[in-house]
Amino acid sequence: MTPLAWIEEIGHFTYFALRTLAALPSALLRPRETARIVYRVLIEALPLAVIAGIAIGLVLWMHIRSVLLRTAGSQSVEYLPTALSLAVLLEFAPIGAGLIVAGRMGASLGAELGAMRLTEQIDALEMLGLSALRELIAPRVLACVLALPLLTVLVASFALSSAFVTEMAAGSLTALQYDQKTWSETRIQDIIPAILKTTVFGFSIGVAGCYFGMKAEGGTEGVGRSATRGVEIATLLVLAVNVILVRIIQWLVP
Repeated sequence: MTPLAWIEEIGHFTYFALRTLAALPSALLRPRETARIVYRVLIEALPLAVIAGIAIGLVLWMHIRSVLLRTAGSQSVEYLPTALSLAVLLEFAPIGAGLIVAGRMGASLGAELGAMRLTEQIDALEMLGLSALRELIAPRVLACVLALPLLTVLVASFALSSAFVTEMAAGSLTALQYDQKTWSETRIQDIIPAILKTTVFGFSIGVAGCYFGMKAEGGTEGVGRSATRGVEIATLLVLAVNVILVRIIQWLVP
């Protein structure tokens, strides 16, 4: 793809994203459809979210504890809960949930809408005077927006719980010490923006999956390409948007 074609593609994608953003309120008029897709997102991502949360908690516990012992001695272990909880709540849970949904829904939306495009279901919908943007795309994107914060809370809960259980089983801190240190430096003004930024992740994932699904062409291979591109761009957007939002949050909430 030439540089000019890349610029053109970015322009089309941006225009599609803006139209989708404008159409999101219409999805509120279809609460059952939106709720159905939210439920689907959560159920499909639930096993991965649980496993990812437990793994994140265990790995961070091992790394942070090892670094503290090596660099500052055994007395510094008391700071482990604070460092671990901030790492999970501010970054690992949001980005973990975002990447899980990017992998699941980026492919699912791309394949689903791609199949509908190739079987002319979308054309039939538009011939009836209905808008595919309002009927199909807006509910799916809104569902991703609503599901991501819930999934983030789930990942964070399992990560913090697994780290706590591991410390109780193999560490030196008591349950009371761990609980006090976990929340001593954790501010609500840090947690809320970190969770809310996942709504932007959800919007980016939904738009990416729907955009490439709507562009599908070339039979079953086209559906496969749409699903692949949906995952690729959704993942890229989650990572890029995260960098931008972290800087904005740090500027707004010093």
